[in-house]
Amino acid sequence: MQEIFRYIDNHEERYLRELKDFIQFPSVSKHSQRKKATLECAQWLVSHFREMGLDSQLIETSGHPIVRAERKGKSSRRLIIYGHYDVQPEEPLDLWETPPFEATLKEGFIHARGATDDKGQLFCHIKGVESLLKTEGELPCDVLFLIEGEEECGGSGLKDYIRKEKDNLKGEALVISDGNMYGDSTPALCYGLRGIISMELIIKGPRTDLHSGSFGGNVPNPAMVLAKILAQCVDDNGKVLIPGYYDKVKPTAPWELENFRKLAFDETAFIQQTGIKAPHGEEGFSSLERVWNRPTFEINGIYGGYAGEGGKTIIPSYAGAKITLRLVPDQDAQEICLALEGFIKSLIPDYVTYELKRPSGSNPVYIDVHHPALQAGKTALREGFGEEPVYIREGGSIPVVKVIWEELQLPIILMGLGTDRDGAHAPNEKFSLSNFMNGIKASASLLKQFK
Repeated sequence: MQEIFRYIDNHEERYLRELKDFIQFPSVSKHSQRKKATLECAQWLVSHFREMGLDSQLIETSGHPIVRAERKGKSSRRLIIYGHYDVQPEEPLDLWETPPFEATLKEGFIHARGATDDKGQLFCHIKGVESLLKTEGELPCDVLFLIEGEEECGGSGLKDYIRKEKDNLKGEALVISDGNMYGDSTPALCYGLRGIISMELIIKGPRTDLHSGSFGGNVPNPAMVLAKILAQCVDDNGKVLIPGYYDKVKPTAPWELENFRKLAFDETAFIQQTGIKAPHGEEGFSSLERVWNRPTFEINGIYGGYAGEGGKTIIPSYAGAKITLRLVPDQDAQEICLALEGFIKSLIPDYVTYELKRPSGSNPVYIDVHHPALQAGKTALREGFGEEPVYIREGGSIPVVKVIWEELQLPIILMGLGTDRDGAHAPNEKFSLSNFMNGIKASASLLKQFK
C-alpha cells in the first residue's frame, strides 16, 4: 500500500482541483430550475469515469438519472459503491461566508455545498479506484458505482432500478460513505441505522376560522384537540405510549454497552452543540443508547390558526402535525404503522373530523460487526487513517440502504468520512482535507481486501 499511498499524496493538488470542478454544479435536485445543472453534473461524472477507464453511462429514471460506472478486476468478486451527486439547496445565502458553489480552501477544509454531503465523500472512492489503476494497472476486484441524483429530494429512481435489476447487481458488499466518523478524527464503521415512519394528522373543527369571543366555549378548538392527542402519545420521559410499541425492541447487547462506555460520549460538548439545558429522554438509558438503540416519537412541526405578528382572536378551523417515529431492531415498520394508525384514531373525539395521511416507513438495519465485509472495512479505515476504528450506530435512516438490504441481501460497509461539525445541509458546509486524503487511502485499501 505504501506505493499507492505515495501516489495519492503526490496528487492531492489535482484531486482537489477535480473535486472543485465536481462541486461547481448547483445540482439541487429539489429545484426544478436546477434540473439542467443537475443533469450536467451527472454528465460530468460519466465523462470523468470514462477518462479513468471505466465503462460509464447514464440510466434514465422518472426523475434525475443514475450514473452507473464499472470496471472488471483481477478477481470476480465485486464491490458496489453507492453515492449521490445531488445536494441540498444553499439557502439562506446571507449566512454563507464563501460562495456555496465555488469551493474555497480555508484552514484545512474545503468549503462548499456538497463538500461533505456527498460529493467529497463519494469522490474519495472515485480517486481510490483511480489510484489503483494508475499504480497497478488494474483493479483487485470488480467495481460497480451506482450514483443517484435524487437522494436529497426523496426520488425513487435508484430504488426502482435496484428492484428491477437485482439479479444483475450481485456482489460481495455495498460501500457507502455518506455519514460521519466518531468525533473529528476517529474513523468509524456504522453497523446500525434506525428505521423511520412518517405520518401527518389534521384535526378539523368549524368550517372556517371563528371569532373566539362570539363562538368560544361552544365549538371545538382543533388546536386544543390536536395538542391533547399528541400529549397522549409520549410520557414526560420520552416513553412512547402506543400499545405494543416496545414488544419487539431488541435489548442492547452486553458488548454494545461496553463499547458505548469506551466511546466516552461527551455530554458537555453535546449540550454546547445543541444549546439544550441537559439531555432528556427515556429513563435508564445513556445518551448513546437513546439516539442509536431506542425508538422514538417526534413531532416535527405543528400548524394551524394564527401565528403572525400581534394577536388574532380566533378559533382555527383546523390544526395539523407532522410526525416521525424512529424504529430499532427488531421492530417491524408495517406492524408499527398499523398500531400507530389504530392508536391515533382511538384518541380522536367524536366532536371533530380528521384527516390521517396513512403512516409509511422503512425498517431498521443491523449488520453483524463480525461479518468479513465489515472486518475488511475496519482494516481499510485503520490503514487509511492510521488509527483504530470504532463501531457506532446511527440514529438516522438512509432510505436506499433499506432497499439494498432487502432486495440484494448484501452486507453494507458504512464508512462515513465526515464529522458532525461539517455542517451538512447548513450554510458554510465543509469537508476536512485530511479526511478527504485519508478517505482516498482507505478506499484503495478496501478494494485490496477483496482481491
